[in-house]
Amino acid sequence: MTDPFDIDLELSDEEMHLYSRQILLDGWDIEAQEKLKLANVLIVGCGGIGCTSAELLARAGVGKITLIDADSIEISNLQRQIAFSHADIGFYKAEVLANRLRQINPHIHVESYNLKLDRSNAAELIKMQDLVLDGCDNFSTRYLVNLSCKQHQVALISASAIGFQGQLFMVEGDAPCYECLFPKQDSTSEQQDNDALRCADSGVLATTPNVMASLQAHHALLYLGLGLTPLKQKLLLWDGLSMKQRIIQFEKDDECPVC
Repeated sequence: MTDPFDIDLELSDEEMHLYSRQILLDGWDIEAQEKLKLANVLIVGCGGIGCTSAELLARAGVGKITLIDADSIEISNLQRQIAFSHADIGFYKAEVLANRLRQINPHIHVESYNLKLDRSNAAELIKMQDLVLDGCDNFSTRYLVNLSCKQHQVALISASAIGFQGQLFMVEGDAPCYECLFPKQDSTSEQQDNDALRCADSGVLATTPNVMASLQAHHALLYLGLGLTPLKQKLLLWDGLSMKQRIIQFEKDDECPVC
């Protein structure tokens, strides 16, 4: 959590008004909103999923949001990455998104890193967080985020979207992790390279990553404000063609090198 001596624990009158529709909810009160204000969240990847998740958390009142992404904005991103416009092409995604979040909510603190999350910085970025949201399109990064979150006991909500389909799950505490669900050793190097290529270059409908990002952000608010973990040890599968959603439970892999 953020150092309580560095932030006003109580909501200001303006914040009370800004978040009034949440505070009016049955089951969500001022205490839940104050928990959001004190929360630190790292968002890995500022693409289709990260843009929407970050904006929703900023509007909801998450006190500190850290963004990391090494990529610059390209015209092909504009179809689904809602934070960006033609004027932003060529600029760093994390930087542009951070500026947008500050405009949306001046009551929150936003940091951005125009870097790839790797072994040199993962531990330092993750260990002080209350929650990590992973929406990147790179499998090696997903495995690294999972490993660092488990090592530092930081909750992780991971979302992915390809084509018309998406997946979402949570790793928290002693729950099974990403590598339990998708064992790295089951794939050859060539297969992993092909998977990474599909993730980066395959088609995706404009709405698919935004649906998954909304579900990811919703789960994040439930966790940060109310301590709920509905997708802990469960995998949500969303099919955008049939509009069907399934939730399946998965178990810890006894041979998982991370767990």
